[in-house]
Amino acid sequence: MKIHLTPEQKHALELMHDTTRDSRVCDRIKAVLLASEGWTAQMIAQALRIHESTVSRHLKDFIAQEKLTPENGGSESHLSAEQTADLIDYLTANLMHTTTQIVAYVQARWQVSFSVGGMTKWLHRQGFSYKKPKGVPHKFDAHKQQQFIDDYKALKEEAGQNEPILFIDAVHPSQSTKLSYGWMKAGKNQVKGIETTGSRTRLNILGALNLQRIEDTVIREYPRINAENIAYFFGALRETYPLSQKIHLILDGAGYHRAELVKDIAYVLNIELHYLPPYSPNLNPIERLWKYMNEQVRNNIYFPDAKTFRETLRHFFSCHFARKSERAHDSTD
Repeated sequence: MKIHLTPEQKHALELMHDTTRDSRVCDRIKAVLLASEGWTAQMIAQALRIHESTVSRHLKDFIAQEKLTPENGGSESHLSAEQTADLIDYLTANLMHTTTQIVAYVQARWQVSFSVGGMTKWLHRQGFSYKKPKGVPHKFDAHKQQQFIDDYKALKEEAGQNEPILFIDAVHPSQSTKLSYGWMKAGKNQVKGIETTGSRTRLNILGALNLQRIEDTVIREYPRINAENIAYFFGALRETYPLSQKIHLILDGAGYHRAELVKDIAYVLNIELHYLPPYSPNLNPIERLWKYMNEQVRNNIYFPDAKTFRETLRHFFSCHFARKSERAHDSTD
């Protein structure tokens, strides 16, 4: 029975083996480690002087639920209030990949034994869940981001219902097949094949999102994204919002957004520009629209030609997204 361990898992198991006092747990750990090195159940049984069926049971327990403790003890241990607080602080500050690593850490630091199942229950009780971390640009300035958030809250209060706040951004989807995750039958031979293309055809799309009226989202396509077309896009916004109504535009600090032409047109069209801090796509909610677009019409979809690609994306914005946004607005009325 083959077991695959990451270097982190192996290190955690070795640390747990060196610190635990329960010989039964040690036998289970040794069985798992040896199996990961290619030993058969028969070879492990001979080395540990236990029955081969016992080895198989230990390995099955680990594969099913990373269990390393016997049924008659060790499944649930207790930390003091101080230890609990310290462990919560440690796990909040340090991302640990597996429950086994946490079990080993607790054993090494406080000599308190947990089973993997017991630790999992403890984690849930303390409000932890197993999830993927959120990527943050390494050059972002946390202070500037917080300052923007505070300024945005003040802007919403000041603008009220009469002055719309729009988030704008450009996206450049390409015809090349965008592979993504999906449910498939398990096994290397069950991986679904999807046709791919290396076509470099891409669209240059500008969007403006109004969080208060998503159905008023403005989408335009241009040959390229530059200061001149940003100015044209500002004019397109005035097809939805009257000139007498001041617009607040939140946008990133790209060079074409800061061009004098863009600033002059914004002034003429009664548009006030508010720039996001550098490296802050996480503060622009229109990024979610681009993600939704990919999920609906790009992920794992093969486009045989540029015409099909363009028509698919245009239909998404003009029909599919328009209907979804109208229903979303109706549900909040």
